[in-house]
This record gives sequence, structure tokens and C-alpha cells, in this order.
Amino acid sequence: MSAVFRKPKTFRLRALHSQRKFGVAGWSCSEVLQKGCRHFQLPVTGSRLCLYEDGTELTGDYFWGVPDNSELLLLTSGQTWQGYVSDISRLLSAFHKPHAGLIQAAQQLLSDEQAPLRQKLLADLLHTVSENIAAETRAEDPPWFEGLESRFRSKSGYLRYSCESRIRSYLREVNSYASVVGVEAREEYSRIVDVMCRELRAAQYNGSYFDRGAEAGGRLCSSEGWFCCQGPFDMDTCASKHSINPYGNRESRVLFSTWNLDHIIEKKRTVVPALAEAVTERDGREVAWEYFYSLLFTSENLKLVHIACHKKTTHKLSCDPRRIYKPQTKPKRRRPARKCQ
Repeated sequence: MSAVFRKPKTFRLRALHSQRKFGVAGWSCSEVLQKGCRHFQLPVTGSRLCLYEDGTELTGDYFWGVPDNSELLLLTSGQTWQGYVSDISRLLSAFHKPHAGLIQAAQQLLSDEQAPLRQKLLADLLHTVSENIAAETRAEDPPWFEGLESRFRSKSGYLRYSCESRIRSYLREVNSYASVVGVEAREEYSRIVDVMCRELRAAQYNGSYFDRGAEAGGRLCSSEGWFCCQGPFDMDTCASKHSINPYGNRESRVLFSTWNLDHIIEKKRTVVPALAEAVTERDGREVAWEYFYSLLFTSENLKLVHIACHKKTTHKLSCDPRRIYKPQTKPKRRRPARKCQ
């Protein structure tokens, strides 16, 4: 079909440092370029057009093969564009100190965007840059505390309480298992649970795990409050690189409640029954409650995981039989008294 019977090609065009797009139609690459330069008041000499998506330069041979309404970028002499990655790089460079201009630009892009994937990416970006991470108190960030009791005055205080609540629930499970233990061993089992309870109280139920103000070795997040998924129980890392900052805004705080402290060696299926069995079959030996404590309540056996990385399958891992009982100390032999010469 000759060009005479063709309709003019239509595009959405913008300049490199402008978020404004305008519709343009033309019969040739040169015509679209000239219209674009006139609209953005840029010199035609040295300017060129490329696809926003991947940076491919638009030439006369390629012109008619490009789908209608494709997004084009107008580049002047010396300017380069590598596609989406260039936009991402520019946004990331401003990511740590987002300002009104960045947020406004992203909002403008989102309002014009039709592609679902890019809508999602822009919405997520706006969600992230709009976070008030640095704020800590209720007075500094009232929306973050919506729906929470008035007694919570700081973000760290609430998240510490959130972690403590999880650990307390594990303790309740361990304690309730006493009813399953045989009568002869039940008293000793309850005594060990009481010892663990005192240890947890002293450690403030390990609430520091979620507290960004805690010492580096006692928390699972950065000093800014960023948590990274530690991956499923059978992997060393998270392949999806999940991360979240519940200190940022209310939505992130709510979403963080779906993250799990997952027991690598399973609490209900393995650790608690093993503790009960150890007490029942101790036969004069002393149960190493510290070992079970570490498996039940500490990061030695707990992994913080995104809900998608929380595998509900049987872990098929067992307690270390060498650590269930404390080493028995042999009584020292008395040397026979030396007779006086």
C-alpha cells in the first residue's frame, strides 16, 4: 500500500527533562521531529526521536512499523536515553531525599499512564516517596497512628509492642502444652517454662527486634527502620528481595503485620514436643532449657519473612540431640591422704 493511502502516524511525545506529553501526528519521522521541536522550542539541528520504552532511535525506515500512540522522547544533541532504566535511574538518584518536584512529576506520569504495569510501578513509587520515615512521634506523623490506642506515643514503641506480642503468643503456646505432658513430668515442664518466662521478661520479650532505635545487634532492621525478608526456612536469602519500612506510613505498618517470624525448626510440630519428651525422659539428666529457649524465642531459629516466603509445608528439621541435655559433670575423685613419713 502506498503512503498516499496511509493515515498519518500518531504518537505521544515529550522532551527529556519534561513530564508534559502532547499528541502529535505526521507522515514522516522528519515531520514529527520538526513539530516536536517547535512545540518544546528546541533546535531541530542535532535533535532526534527515540522510543521511550527501550531507547531505540526512530528513523525513516522504522517509522511506519512503530505502533500508533507509542511514546516518543525528543533528544537534543548530546542527550542519551536507554529506555525505562534511564527513568528509574533518575528517580533513584532523588529517592533518598524525595522532594515536591519528584512527587509532582510521578503524579503527573501516573495521571497520564494507561499501561497497568507502569501504573502499578508509579503508584508504588509514590507510596514509597510519600513515606514520613524520619518522623517518630504521634505529633510528628498523626496519620501513622490512626486506629491505634492513644497510649502509643512513638512508632518504635508500637513496633516494639508488636514484636513482644508475637513472642508472648509463642510463650502461651509452650505453656498450654503442659496439659499434654504426663503427670510425672508436668511439674518439671512447668518449672522450665517459668524459667523461660523470667528470661523473656528480662529481655523484654525481645521487642528490640522491631525497634529501629535498639542496638544494631538487637534489631532486625536498619537504623531507619527498613526490614529485609530473610527468605524461606530452606533458603539463605530472599530471591524476591522483599523489603518494607513499617515506620514510613500507616499502610506499610498494616502490611508489616502480615510478615512472619517463622521458626526454622518448627515450634508446634518439633520444638515444643521435643521439650516435653526431653523432660519426660530426662532420667536424672538436666534439660538444657537455654537451647529450647533459643529455638522458641530468638533469632537463632526465627526468620523474618514476607508472607509469600512463608512456606506452610512441613520443614522436616529436628532438634540437635547433642544439645537437649546439659553435659553431665563427673564428680572429682579425691586423692588418698598422704601418710606422714
